[in-house]
Amino acid sequence: MDCLFCKIVAGEIPSRKLYEDEHVIAFYDIAPQAPVHFLVVPRKHIATLDDLQEEDKPLAGHILYTAQRLAREQGCEEGFRVVMNCREPAGQSVFHIHMHVLGQRRMAWPPG
Repeated sequence: MDCLFCKIVAGEIPSRKLYEDEHVIAFYDIAPQAPVHFLVVPRKHIATLDDLQEEDKPLAGHILYTAQRLAREQGCEEGFRVVMNCREPAGQSVFHIHMHVLGQRRMAWPPG
């Protein structure tokens, strides 16, 4: 499989790791859009949100809980944004689900 995030999860490509456990890995974005910008990526390869299965519900919750906990640890107590893109027209460029967490700056709406 030629998946960038699978290679990061496997340690084949270096990343600035923030956190890891048996289900997810979190690392800083290489092109940050905010003072705090990291990704939470499941170790299991799931290409898009449309590919989630019933058995992935606990994993999806763990991704969200991990994002929230790490955002607070990174100083985003006053607020943060989470973003998950699904498919290319929505902005997904790596086809392995991942959650962007952005904080410590004012966010605009609509996000664009």
